[in-house]
Order: sequence, then C-alpha cells, then structure tokens
Amino acid sequence: MTGNLDDTDWAIVAQLQADGRLSLSELGRRVNLGSSATAERVRGLEAAGVITGYHAAVDLGRLGYPVLAVVRLKYPGSRHQPLHRLLAERREILECLRTTGDDCYTLKLAATSMEHLETLVDELCTLGTTTTSVVYRQTLPYRGPDRPR
Repeated sequence: MTGNLDDTDWAIVAQLQADGRLSLSELGRRVNLGSSATAERVRGLEAAGVITGYHAAVDLGRLGYPVLAVVRLKYPGSRHQPLHRLLAERREILECLRTTGDDCYTLKLAATSMEHLETLVDELCTLGTTTTSVVYRQTLPYRGPDRPR
C-alpha cells in the first residue's frame, strides 16, 4: 500500500502525526471525508502497516530524564543477542538504529543524571566500542515526513 497512498491517505497520515488523538469525525472534517470513510481509511492504513501505533510525545526532563545522549556503538562479531537483551531490559534506551559505516548501531538514551548516563554507557561498552554525544537541545522534534515528490 505504501506506493499506493493517495492525497487523502497522506493527509490522514499528516494529521495523525500531528495529533494522534484526533477523533475520527474531526480527522474526517480536516481531510474532507465522512466519519465512516475516514475510519475505513485509517483501518486500511493500519492493516497495511503504514500506521504502526499511537504514542504520546513527552517531555523527558519533566519525566525526570533531563540528560539526552546519542551513543554510537561499534559492535564486533555477529552475535547480536546480548545487545537485543539489553535493549529489552533498559527502557532508557529510546531508539536503536542499525547503521552502515564504522559504527554498527546508533542509540538514543535518556538518563536521570550524568552518573546514570555513565552507567548506561558502561553497559554498552561491554558490547563494543562507544562514542557518546550529549544533546544540548532537541531543535527539531520528530515530525514525520511529507509525501515524496
């Protein structure tokens, strides 16, 4: 379905990325569809795996996690189960991307303090070589892409 999205599907995706709590009637109003047609479109986007879930955007600092860091991990070998176990256990690891280049993974971590960050990075260091960058400010929060041209 991803290659078959029309303008209305893209409008629905854009609206839900901006506010996943929109009612179907309000969403329909914004994309010029009736409630039942909107519900059918949303169900189709979910079934096709285009919409994979609904999440709350949160302020990590207000949740007690004022330190945000990006860690690049160079992972030797091909046994990745220890990393996958750590990802399952440590909810402070917010994202993990498998990447090309010298580093195998790029991770986004939230920590309660610099000491907490040090503990998290020490755990990752048992798996491979790390490079850590502390984030000063998130100047562009996740917003989702526009329709490709």
